[in-house]
Amino acid sequence: MQYTSGTTGYPKGVMLTHANLVGNAQSMAEIMALTSDDNMCIPVPFFHCFGCVIGTMCCLVSGATMCPVTGFKAKTVMETVDALQCSVLHGVPTMFIEELEEMKHKPYDTSALRTGVMAGATCPIELMKAVIKEMGAKELTIVYGQTEASPGITQTRRDDPLDIRTASVGRALPNVAVKIVDPVTNREVPRGDTGELCSRGYHVMKGYYKMPDKTAEAIDAQGWLHTGDLATMDEAGNCSIIGRLKDMIIRGGENVYPREIEEFLYTHPKIKDAQVVGIPSRKYGEEVAAFIQLRPGESCTAEQVREFCKDKISFHKIPGYIYFVSEYPTTASGKIQKYKLRDMATEEIQAP
Repeated sequence: MQYTSGTTGYPKGVMLTHANLVGNAQSMAEIMALTSDDNMCIPVPFFHCFGCVIGTMCCLVSGATMCPVTGFKAKTVMETVDALQCSVLHGVPTMFIEELEEMKHKPYDTSALRTGVMAGATCPIELMKAVIKEMGAKELTIVYGQTEASPGITQTRRDDPLDIRTASVGRALPNVAVKIVDPVTNREVPRGDTGELCSRGYHVMKGYYKMPDKTAEAIDAQGWLHTGDLATMDEAGNCSIIGRLKDMIIRGGENVYPREIEEFLYTHPKIKDAQVVGIPSRKYGEEVAAFIQLRPGESCTAEQVREFCKDKISFHKIPGYIYFVSEYPTTASGKIQKYKLRDMATEEIQAP
């Protein structure tokens, strides 16, 4: 039994089988080419599928050595990578952001780093490039999935071109089927079109614990798991995640995808991280709100951010509300809880 992260609401118990977990771990370990020569730094918690399967189980099936880090601190992670000459490093995007910041303050030996997994949230393109370049993890991969899928559905390959490894979540794992469907009609859409990513195979959960109605909502009669994620698939089968179906913002009749704005804001030299949500608007139905973390020692105003956006992204995508924060609300596994950001912004604009 694994529980969902609770990034969108109350966590649900997910029933996973031995075949689910071992098969998924075997596929991901083979893609990373893990062997008994590898030392894997695992800063993600073991009670979550990332730490349990992509960490622990991948080591068990490959013979790699586990190097756990208790409680995430970027300094501790980098010290572990340095001291134990780790060749594999896992983490969610926010962890890698902090680790890169730590490397600016103190030199660490990351020469042994080869591969690993960035997962748990959408992975900014510029962040992936920075980790590959500055940490030297030239075979770093992205895994896309969810607890209901044990968790891996797709993964970039070590020998994929850089643009595929940084801008997509890769192709379906072996013996896993993936399709993109229209969320309304449930019909498969043409390659390149946006729709909901669905997956079928050995990796799909038995169901939610004591929640048959929720299970029926997630898995259709043909056995396809509906992920609730909007995505595209290219001709080679590489998928790109656009965002959560529930997170899509409809501003004045225009569909706005938070990830596109987050990726753009991440290119601002003073911005360390950005999270975008939609909040209610009497005029437009929904308005774009951005929660921004600045790099240490930097200062910036909302107007300067909007000026940076001007003429570079469409007007309706420029955040109407901008909040500067020192941290984001997260789950115990390090995932950002966007629904809490949405609630915070909504409460503020509705306050008298």
